[in-house]
Amino acid sequence: MTADVPDPDLYDSLEGQVALVTGANRGLGREIAEQLHDLGATVFAATRSITHDIPDEWNHLLVDVTQEGEISDAVDDIFASAGRLDILVNNAGISGGDGDIVAESVTDIDQTLATNLRGPMLVCKHAVPLLVQDEGGRVINVSSGMGALNEAQSGGSPSYRISKTGLNGLTKYLDGEYGDDGLLANSVCPGWVRTDMGGEDADRSVERGAETPVWLCRFKPESPSGYFWRDQSVIDW
Repeated sequence: MTADVPDPDLYDSLEGQVALVTGANRGLGREIAEQLHDLGATVFAATRSITHDIPDEWNHLLVDVTQEGEISDAVDDIFASAGRLDILVNNAGISGGDGDIVAESVTDIDQTLATNLRGPMLVCKHAVPLLVQDEGGRVINVSSGMGALNEAQSGGSPSYRISKTGLNGLTKYLDGEYGDDGLLANSVCPGWVRTDMGGEDADRSVERGAETPVWLCRFKPESPSGYFWRDQSVIDW
């Protein structure tokens, strides 16, 4: 924690709270959803296929974040079932193409930006009205150090990097636009995690990668908002 960012007050239990996690069928999203469930939250797990294996204790929603109709229907289902939404974890994402921007195909660019940036924007478009019903609604955007402007932007993956930079912009926008309504919006870099996207050589387990996103989900009202986090500390944009 930096000197000018106060320590957050944390919920010990999320009993009675409702969480929506996108891309919750595997990897980091599934681990975040599982830890939120263990903390007592009612979990709505959004996945692109209804055939994905989701624990019976979770509420399964069919959501491809590139499809606005599916997002709208899912938020309507949450309201009809729970009447509230306290936590949104924008986790769904894809890695994009290899190579530099000259080599990356237009198809990969379009799909990556549609999933990693436009998707979270659309989810927020429909979920924010529920999140601001009560003070302290939380948006956690799963970002990456690969999108940090202060780090060297080389090594390929242009659309992935740019999508995560844009996702950080969404975090700042949400904090600026809705902070006075009590919304807490934060970005998080989970590190290099051993998932299908991260690969088997990654240096972090999914459990370690989920620690800070879940910690951000536990923030009480008036906790820090509008920051980029890694390992429970603020990092530069």
